[in-house]
Amino acid sequence: MCIWGPKPEGTTVTKSTNGLNLTSSEYDHSGVQLIKREEEVCIFYEKINIQEKMKLNGEIEIHVLEEKIRFLKLKIAEKQRQICVTRNLVPVKRALDADLAVLQIQFSQCTDKIKELEKHFINPESKNRIRLIPGKDLTEEEIIKKLDMLEFELAKKEEKLLEKDFIFEQVSQLTNKLKGKTQACKKDTLLLAKKMNGYQKRIKDATEKMMALVAELSMKQALTIELQKEVREKEEFIFSCSSRIEKGLPLNREIEKDWLKVLRDEEMHAFAAVERSQEDAEAEYRQLPSGVYTTAEQRPNAYIPEADTALPLPKPYGALAPFKPTEPGSSRRHIRKPVIKPIEI
Repeated sequence: MCIWGPKPEGTTVTKSTNGLNLTSSEYDHSGVQLIKREEEVCIFYEKINIQEKMKLNGEIEIHVLEEKIRFLKLKIAEKQRQICVTRNLVPVKRALDADLAVLQIQFSQCTDKIKELEKHFINPESKNRIRLIPGKDLTEEEIIKKLDMLEFELAKKEEKLLEKDFIFEQVSQLTNKLKGKTQACKKDTLLLAKKMNGYQKRIKDATEKMMALVAELSMKQALTIELQKEVREKEEFIFSCSSRIEKGLPLNREIEKDWLKVLRDEEMHAFAAVERSQEDAEAEYRQLPSGVYTTAEQRPNAYIPEADTALPLPKPYGALAPFKPTEPGSSRRHIRKPVIKPIEI
């Protein structure tokens, strides 16, 4: 429970709260007006963007229409040129028509001549239709000899064909045997390949393990060398310290620095432990009854009466607690700070 002075009168508090409410209402009204103006500005910007888009679309359409006009002008010029050319060719057309009539007459005469020649060529009774082939006809004996010779050559060819068929059968049998052997060997080679892959994998794993052990051994050797070096340095340091103590001389400055460093570390650890305990105590103090942690400053919610007859026990303010405004934030830097009236207690 936080206690802050005696209980104030209600009128002064209500006046101050009314003034602050007026300023806050004016601020809210100005904020609403500002939001409305910003909305109007956004609407105007949207209208400007729409008009710019319409302007751009209109310019594009004008450019397209200009291109169409230019293309149509080119077409008109081409048609006019063709008209001029045809007008210049009108006198030549008459001569060409006369030549065409002559050529058509000649074409009809040629077709008639071709038909007459076809009829003459197709006629079987004409003498010029048969063409005799030069040469001598064979006699029956010569034909029989030629047939015998052809039959003998055919028999030789059939014999050679039978020999080739026999050779083909023998070769096919041998190839089938070789195929069976190769299939059996393939299974053996597959098993050997699997075994070889297993051996290679084992060798690879063994080499990797050996390399890892060699690397670990080299690291251990380097560590042992460093430790041996450190041991020698410590032995030399202890020997030098013992010799200086025997001679009655003070120790080295390095020992003093190390000792001061140890003391400083102890002090820092103790200071950190104290700070940690303070933070824990502050966290317990900041914890609300609901279990939530807060860093807000506690406000007074009770007062001690000043009457002589009453006991000096804190009493709650109730609904008329003293007003304590918060500090203005960074968003209100451009607003004039209000004049805070003194609170009469």
